[in-house]
Amino acid sequence: MTETDLRVDGKVALIAGASRGIGEAAAKRLARNGAIVIAASRKIEDCERVASEIREAGGKARAMTLHLGSAQDRDAALEAIRKEEGRLDILVNNGATSPYFGPVEDTPEDAFDKTFEVNVKGPFFLSTGAIHMMKETGGGSIVNVASVNGLRPGFFQGVYSITKASVISMTQVLAQEAGGHKIRVNALCPGLTETKLASALTSNPGLDDMMKRNFSLQRVGQPEDMAAAIHFLASDASSYMTGQCLVIDGGIMGRGPL
Repeated sequence: MTETDLRVDGKVALIAGASRGIGEAAAKRLARNGAIVIAASRKIEDCERVASEIREAGGKARAMTLHLGSAQDRDAALEAIRKEEGRLDILVNNGATSPYFGPVEDTPEDAFDKTFEVNVKGPFFLSTGAIHMMKETGGGSIVNVASVNGLRPGFFQGVYSITKASVISMTQVLAQEAGGHKIRVNALCPGLTETKLASALTSNPGLDDMMKRNFSLQRVGQPEDMAAAIHFLASDASSYMTGQCLVIDGGIMGRGPL
C-alpha cells in the first residue's frame, strides 16, 4: 500500500443517503480525493446542495433521487449511471431508517416492514444491481453502513438492531460471491454519531455521564470520522480486505453494554 492508494481519481461513486450526516461527509471526502460523486437520497433538494458544494470546491458531482425502498428508484438510478457515466466503481449504502423506538414486543408490523425495506431490502438489491455493473468493468468496492447495534442490540432498538445485523450478514454473503470478480464488499459499524437519526440520543441531557461510563474516547462520533473509514474501504488502500466489519465507535464495544 502506498499513499496514492487512498486516491479514487476518476472512480464513479454512488452514495445512497447523501443528503446529510455520514452520507454527505462521505460524498465530500470521496470527491476531494478525485471521485465522480453521485449524491442520492429521497430529498433531491438536499442532494443538489451537497453536489453544488462539491462542485464549488472543485470536485465533480451530481444529484439523484433515490428512495431505497423503491425498486423503481433503484433500477432507474443504476440505469441512469450506466447511461451517463458508463460505469460504477464505488457504492456506499448509507441510507437507513428507524421508525420505532420501544419494547420489541410492541413493534408495529408496518414499522417492521418499513425498517427492513429501507435498511435491508433496498441496500441488497442496490448492491446486486451494482455488482452486475462492476463485473462488466473489472471490479469495484461496496461499503455498507451497518451499526454497532448489529453486533450488540441497542436497548429499545430491536428491529433496527436486527436489520443492521442483517446488513453485516449480507456484506459477508456478497463479499464471498463477488470476490472472484474483483469486487470487495465491506461494512462500517459506526457507534453513536452526531446525525439526525441519532439525535434522540445525542441530545439526551445524560449523554455526558453515559460517555464517561461507556466511551473510551468520551466524545460522540462525527460524520467526518465515519467518512474517513468509508474512504479507506472504498479505496485501493483496503485492496486485500473484504467481508469485514470495521467498527468505529470511540471504544464503546470494548467497555461493555451501555
